[in-house]
Amino acid sequence: MDDILSRLNEEQIKPVTDTEGAVLVLAGAGSGKTRVLISRIAYILRQKKCGLGSILAITFTNKAANEMKERLAAETGEADSRWICTIHSMCVKILRDFAEHAGIKSNFSIYSETERNNVIKKVYQELGFTEESLLKSARYHIGNAKTLGLDPDEYGRKFRFERGMDDIAVIYEKYDERLKANNALDFDDLLLYTLRLLRKDEEVRSFLSDKFRYILVDEFQDTNAVQFNIIKLLAQKHGNIFVVGDDDQSIYGWRGAEIENILRFDKEFPQAKVYKLERNYRSTGAILKLANRIIQNNVTRRGKVLWTENDEGEKPAWIQAEEESGEALFTARTIADGVRSGRKYSDYAVLMRINALTRSYEQEFTKYGIPYKVFGGFRFFERREIKDVLAYLRLISNPFDSEAAERIINVPRRGIGSRTIEIMTAYAMENGLSLYDAVVDCDRLHINPASRARLHDFSNLIQGLIIASLESPVAQLVRDVINLADLRSAYDDGTEEGDGKLANLDEFIASVDDYSRLNPSATLDEYLNSVTLSSDLDEMDDGDYVTLATIHAVKGLEFPVVFIGGLEDGIMPSSRALDEGAGVEEERRLMYVAITRAKEKLYLTRSKSRYLYGHRGPTVPSRFISELAPDLGIQAAGIGRQYAGLARRFGGTPMGNDGESKKYDPERPRALYSEDDAPSPSTFSTSFKAHYAAQKPPQSTGAKYSVGMRVSHPKFGTGMVIALKNGGNIINVAFEGQGIKELSASIAPLKILT
Repeated sequence: MDDILSRLNEEQIKPVTDTEGAVLVLAGAGSGKTRVLISRIAYILRQKKCGLGSILAITFTNKAANEMKERLAAETGEADSRWICTIHSMCVKILRDFAEHAGIKSNFSIYSETERNNVIKKVYQELGFTEESLLKSARYHIGNAKTLGLDPDEYGRKFRFERGMDDIAVIYEKYDERLKANNALDFDDLLLYTLRLLRKDEEVRSFLSDKFRYILVDEFQDTNAVQFNIIKLLAQKHGNIFVVGDDDQSIYGWRGAEIENILRFDKEFPQAKVYKLERNYRSTGAILKLANRIIQNNVTRRGKVLWTENDEGEKPAWIQAEEESGEALFTARTIADGVRSGRKYSDYAVLMRINALTRSYEQEFTKYGIPYKVFGGFRFFERREIKDVLAYLRLISNPFDSEAAERIINVPRRGIGSRTIEIMTAYAMENGLSLYDAVVDCDRLHINPASRARLHDFSNLIQGLIIASLESPVAQLVRDVINLADLRSAYDDGTEEGDGKLANLDEFIASVDDYSRLNPSATLDEYLNSVTLSSDLDEMDDGDYVTLATIHAVKGLEFPVVFIGGLEDGIMPSSRALDEGAGVEEERRLMYVAITRAKEKLYLTRSKSRYLYGHRGPTVPSRFISELAPDLGIQAAGIGRQYAGLARRFGGTPMGNDGESKKYDPERPRALYSEDDAPSPSTFSTSFKAHYAAQKPPQSTGAKYSVGMRVSHPKFGTGMVIALKNGGNIINVAFEGQGIKELSASIAPLKILT
C-alpha cells in the first residue's frame, strides 16, 4: 500500500484514499491527474474492495485508455481491463452486449462524420431540396438534436421558430430511417441509444449499475448532457462516482460539452467531496505565471492557482512579424538553432487556433528540411485510400451497410456504371433490402449481361472475404482484402500522389499489425470500433518530428518548447467568439490550454498582415496579449511598438516611430537577420533581449555558395544559385520545375554539386 501512496503528494493522496461516495477533483494542468486516477484504481484493488472488472474508468482518448491499461498492468498485474475505455467505446460495448434490448443488430456499423454527412446529403437530395444553406443547417441541427437527446418531432417542436425547421425535421427523420436500414449508428447515436436503453430497460440498468461498483471519469469538463446522464444512471446503485477535470480547460462547448457539469457537480451530488490539485509538475514558474494571468480574467470558473517547485525559467517571448512567412521563418530558425544545440525535433510544437494557419509553416519547414506532422486537420483514417479499405471491412462485418457497398463497388474500377447502381438502389429500396442484397440478386435486375457478370464477380469477392473473416485474424484479413480486391491498382497511377497512397496502404497494414500485437484475440468488429473511435491524439507516435497542430488536437500533451502562432483578434479569439458573450471565455480557456502545453520555453507570435480565406489584410494583436502584457514585459497599450527592426529579420519592413508599418514592398527579400542589418537589442522587450542574446546570429555561411553553383535539395531537387543577399546569409536558388526559392544559407539542407 505504501508504494502506491509514496509517489503522491499530500493533495493527491486525499482523493485517492477517499473511495466512497461522490468525489470531484479539480485538477490543474500538469498536476498529475493520470497518476491520481491510476493510483485510485490500484488502491481500490489493493484494499480488495472489488476486482478490476467491476471498475469503469472512462477516459478521453483511446491513447489515454491504453496508457492507463499498461500502467495498471505494471502496477497491479490485473489484466481484465475491458472497461477502461472512452465513453464512446463503452457505449459500443454496452450496445453490442445488449443489442436486442436496444432494438438493433449487434454487428452495426459506426459512421464517422464523413459517412454521416454523405447520408444526410443523399437524403436531402432524395427529398428534392436544392438550397445549399438548408443542407448545412440540417447537418448542424441533426448533430445538435442528438447531443440534446431529442428525436425529430421533439427537436422540431422545441426549435420550431428556427428558419427551415419543418424541412430539417423531415431530413432528420429520413436520415434516421436510412441509418436503421443500413444497420448503422453515428457517433451521437452511440450515446443516445445507450441513454435510451438505460432509461427504458430496468433489467439492463440494474445489471450494469450493480456491476460497476466504482466509476471514474477523466476530463469531466468535456462531457455533454447525454454523457452525464449515462454516467449518473450507471452510478445509480453504488453511488461511487469519481470525476476528474479542470473547468479552466473546458474547450469543447462548440460540440456540446457543458462546463456546467463540473461547475454544478456538488449540487447534483450534495454529499460530494471536492479536492483541488494545484501543484504543477510540468512547466517553469514563468510559464505558469502567464497561465494564471490569462485564466484569472474568466468569470465562469471555480478558481485555483497553479504553482510549482520547478525553476522560474525563461520569460515567454512575444514576437511580431510583418506577415505569416516571417512568422513561420522565425519559428523554423529557432527550431533549427535548437536542434543544432542538441534538442530533438520532437521537443517542439507549433500550436494554432485553426488548421488553415499551417500552410506557411509547412512551406518553411519543407524549405529547411525540418520534419513535421500536422494534426487537427485531415486525419490518417480519413484519407480516401484508407477509407476504401475500411469500407471493405465494414461491408464484410455488416452486409446491410449500403454506404460501404456503394463506396467500394467500383474500387478498383470494375466497369459497373452509374445506371446499374441506380437500378440496384431502386430495387433495394422497393424491396426493403440493402445494396449488397441487390448485388447478390443481380440476376433479377434489368441490366446488361456484362454488368451482371461484373456484379457476380464483386458478390463472389465479398462472400469469399466474409467466409475468410470467420477464421482469419484481423491482420491477415486486411492483407486479403487489399490483395484479393487488387486495391493497389486503384492508386498506382505513376504519380507522386499515387505513390503516397500506396505508402499509406503499407502504413495502414503496419498499424493493423501493431493493433493485433496488443489485441491478439480481437475480432473484426472490435478493430473497426478502435479505428472509427480514434482521435488525433491516437495517431501521434514517438517519431522525431515537429508537431504542427490545432490547440484542440494536443489537449493532454506537453512539449519542452511551444510556439503559439496567429495571436490575432479574429483568429485567437475567433471572430465567432467575439460575437458571443460566453464565447470569449472558452477562447481564453483555449489560450490557457495552449500555454500550459509548454514545459521550458514558450513563444507567442503573430503577423501584422495575413493572407487568409482568399485575401490579405492587416491584423490586430489578440486581446489576450494585452491581458498578458505585464508578464511579457510589454506595455499593453503599446503592443506592436516594442519590436522595431524585427521585420528586417523575419520578413517585411521596419516600423516607424509611431508604431505603424512603413510602406510594404512585396518584392523585398524576407531575409533572416545577419550581422550587418540586425536590429539593436535595445529595441526589444526585456524578455526578447534574453532570447536575442541566446540566438545570436552565426557568421555568414553564404561564403561557401556562389552564383552559378549547382546544388540539390531533398524536396525541391536540383537547382542553381542565382543570387546572394544579406552578406551571403540568404541565397536564391532556381530549382528545375520548382521555380525560384529564397533560402537561409545557414539552415537550408543543400548539397553542393558543382
